[in-house]
Amino acid sequence: MNHSATGAAATFRNRYGASPLHLLLVLASFALAVYAGIRLLKGDTLGVVIWFVGAALLHDLVLLPFYSVTDRAAQWLCRGNREPGRGLNQPSVNYLRVPTFVAGVLFLVWWPLILRQGGQYTADTSLSADGFLARWLLITAALFLASALVLVVRTWLRLRPEREKNRAQARARRATK
Repeated sequence: MNHSATGAAATFRNRYGASPLHLLLVLASFALAVYAGIRLLKGDTLGVVIWFVGAALLHDLVLLPFYSVTDRAAQWLCRGNREPGRGLNQPSVNYLRVPTFVAGVLFLVWWPLILRQGGQYTADTSLSADGFLARWLLITAALFLASALVLVVRTWLRLRPEREKNRAQARARRATK
């Protein structure tokens, strides 16, 4: 009996490409998305549709070209000494991409408060809307600082064997003199 269960699970995995648990989780996420869509569209359907179309157009016509150009500029800045046959995509550019992405997501979530357009925030939460710009700038600076520190440490660790080899060669030359 155990052999047939293993055979059935293996057959399912071969046909589906993942475990049955994966299929169950995907179906549950689709059910949750359908439920959220029904709840969302129950109120102002036209407003929601206009918002989605506007967001898609804003992304495709404004934001995508903007961050594609800035990413190419960052790749150009981080190009360094390129090895033959190596593409534009330098690993060091990721140390700019990650903090920029996180800072961008934080800005996207909190932009009304960062730009002091919170409206009813203080009335609804009894909290002050002051300081969001300063906090966002501090978080962004900390993200870039942490990314720069990781880049420096990884570069130092990567170059350490080469430095040790050069020191060993220098000691060997001095020993032969």
